[in-house]
Amino acid sequence: MAQPRAPRADAVRNRKKILDAAREQITLHGPDAGMDEIAAAAGVAVGTLYRHFPTKTDLVAAVVAEYTTHVAEAAEAAHERLASGSRAVDEITDFLAGVTEATATNHAVKAAARALGADPVDRDAEARAGTALAALIQAGQADGDIHQDVTVDDIYLLFSTAPTDQPPAARARWLTLVLTGLTTHTRTDATGPRQSLSTARADRQ
Repeated sequence: MAQPRAPRADAVRNRKKILDAAREQITLHGPDAGMDEIAAAAGVAVGTLYRHFPTKTDLVAAVVAEYTTHVAEAAEAAHERLASGSRAVDEITDFLAGVTEATATNHAVKAAARALGADPVDRDAEARAGTALAALIQAGQADGDIHQDVTVDDIYLLFSTAPTDQPPAARARWLTLVLTGLTTHTRTDATGPRQSLSTARADRQ
C-alpha cells in the first residue's frame, strides 16, 4: 500500500502561522475574533485558512491540541534529561514554570474552546505527559526532594489552580508557594524557576 504523502513545507508553515495568529487574535478579541482577521494576521488568504480549518471550532480545537502536545513533549524531554544527570526536582520545577506560562498564553483560547463547544482533548498526549510526569515524580522521591505522597493528579490539580490570568509576577509567586508543598526543601530553597524552559534547555546543551 502506498504511504500517505507528507504535507508540503508551505502547507506546514501556513498551518503554523494560522495557529499562532488564532492564538494572538483570540487573546486580543476573545471567541468573537473573526476568521478574516485571523487570516490577515497570519498573512494567508481566507481560503487557505478554511482549507486547513473548515470552522472556527476546528481552528480553536487545533490550537488547544497543539498546546496539549507541547505539554507532553516538555514532560518527555524533562524525563529524558534525567539520564544526563539532571535532577528530577529541577526538571519538575522548570516543567511547572514552562507549562504555567504556556497555559497563560493559551488561557483565552481554552475559554474560547469551551464557549464554542470544541472538544480538543488529546488522550494520547495526556497519557504521554502522565507517564513522563510519573517517572519524574518517582525519581524526585527517590532523591528525597519530592514528598512521598505527591502524585501526577496533584500536578494537574496545581495547573487547574494556577493564576494564568494574572501578571507574570503573580504566576512566579504562585510557583514559589506550590514548590514548598511539593518539595522537601524549605521556602528559601524553593526559589521558583531558575530560568525559562527554552533558556534552561539551551544552557544544558
